[in-house]
Amino acid sequence: MGFFDFVKDAGKKLFGEDEAPHSSAEAIEKEVADLGLDGDIKVEVEGDTVRIAGAAPSQEAREKLILAAGNVLGVAKVEEDISVASSEPEANFHTVVKGDTLWKISEKAYGNGARYQAIFEANRPMLSDPDKIYPGQVLRIPAP
Repeated sequence: MGFFDFVKDAGKKLFGEDEAPHSSAEAIEKEVADLGLDGDIKVEVEGDTVRIAGAAPSQEAREKLILAAGNVLGVAKVEEDISVASSEPEANFHTVVKGDTLWKISEKAYGNGARYQAIFEANRPMLSDPDKIYPGQVLRIPAP
């Protein structure tokens, strides 16, 4: 089962066959395609948990796949076993809380708020504007 099939199946399982958010599934399909996550990935959904296994072309693609799946409405947990072709430092993840800005997150992660652009770029195209983050969203914080 490909990632696009997973999105459709997840919507059906989480919201019921007739209530699946087709427009959201289409948006996620486009986002995943834009990320270039066409790797050999198998995705399973059990309740509110997503399990992803397979291979991704890079550590960044692996992390973005996890974020894309984890930020789907109704998904509480992502379990993964994704191998990557080349070893890179793993990024950290940050769950946005009320009052967070990329500047504040950058200050906490790097000791310098002016590096917020690195966090923004690490989460593109999932983020289209550095000022549009929301509580509960999980962001990728690249290694310094």
